[in-house]
Amino acid sequence: MVPILLGFGCVLLLAFAGVPIAFAMVIVGFFGFASLLGFGPAFALVGQTIGESVLQESLSVLPLFVLMGNLCTRSGLSEDLYRFGYAFLGALRGGLAMATVFACGGFSAICGSSLATAATMTKVALPPMRRFGYADSLASASIAAGGTLGIMIPPSIILVIYGLITETNIAKLFIAGVLPGVLGMLLYMAAVQITVWRNPAAGPAGEGVPWNGRWTAMRRVWGVLALFALVMGGLYGGVFTSTEGAAIGASGAFLLALQRRSLSLSTLVDVLGETARTSAVLFTVLIGALIFANFVNTAQFPQMLQALIRGLDAPPLAVLLAIVVLYLILGCVLESISMILLTIPVLFPIVTSLGFDPIWFGILVVVVIEVGMITPPVGMNIFVLTATQKDLRNATVIRGLVPFLGMDVIRLTVLIAFPSIALLLPGLMR
Repeated sequence: MVPILLGFGCVLLLAFAGVPIAFAMVIVGFFGFASLLGFGPAFALVGQTIGESVLQESLSVLPLFVLMGNLCTRSGLSEDLYRFGYAFLGALRGGLAMATVFACGGFSAICGSSLATAATMTKVALPPMRRFGYADSLASASIAAGGTLGIMIPPSIILVIYGLITETNIAKLFIAGVLPGVLGMLLYMAAVQITVWRNPAAGPAGEGVPWNGRWTAMRRVWGVLALFALVMGGLYGGVFTSTEGAAIGASGAFLLALQRRSLSLSTLVDVLGETARTSAVLFTVLIGALIFANFVNTAQFPQMLQALIRGLDAPPLAVLLAIVVLYLILGCVLESISMILLTIPVLFPIVTSLGFDPIWFGILVVVVIEVGMITPPVGMNIFVLTATQKDLRNATVIRGLVPFLGMDVIRLTVLIAFPSIALLLPGLMR
């Protein structure tokens, strides 16, 4: 067990020293594997992992969903989603913040990235809220918290990575994320209401929109609804696989961009270049995680932990709660992809050996990661906001996030108490 603990320590040390997490896992995984079986098998492991990752058909889901999100972002759909939410909620106290949460949830259905959702909605939603006199704490917190929905509401890049590492059905993971994602949206809106109830000046009501304006706003978001229904409906009905769904989603996003006349040749080149760069980063991180996971499994670390847990004779629920607490602590110092790639190869065999459903556990992990993305000191969504808006201070955003974090704790508790919330829809799939 000592070599594994030393390996985890080296990965964290290299990461904190500024080495990209992908290369840190490759270095430690390679030398750790070599210390167990020799340098020849270690070199073979690296070559085999890279070759299989590049040629594996199921991994094509990553660049396709990234392309879908980039095309939708360039189509101006985020602005239309915010206008739609504002048309129905803007006249309420705190309505603009609730419209922001709604727009974040809608944009998540075509984006799949928490950071991209937060960055996009900062530009779209923060100026109107400031114009109507919203407190910066509430305005920024609604964007930071709403942005976390990007990794829950499908298609989610994190759920794709979890499914690839654990060999869990990605389509079922996507469908499982729908109800917890909607629950998150409703609880975040409740957090807005609690904030304006305590301090009405933090979120004054905006201007009302007549019904003809509401119908106009509704017509502008038909593309998002159609694309989401097409991809999720096909997956739910068993019409196509997750890889085929990603291809259909990317094609639909391309046609939608053409229909909205937002796609020129130069824009298309930029979108493809950005997709290639993002996909290269994701593949590099995934390859590093697979190499490190091979080292962990060869050293039989998961089996050692399982034996240790059986020796403690602890109830399965107590072990699960300990894992959740571990994730909450790691979320304060690690970003989402690093956390899931470092921990899942070790913890997943333990969770499944205790009889917990792998799909439910995947949703639970994503919720905990969502909490980590708005928890200091390394709350990535907080940094996205402060980097985009130079006049925003971290303390301001964190102060506004307190009720939203409370709602995340409620959601986490509900999902642990009632796993059927996540498993209902996957159980009805073909």
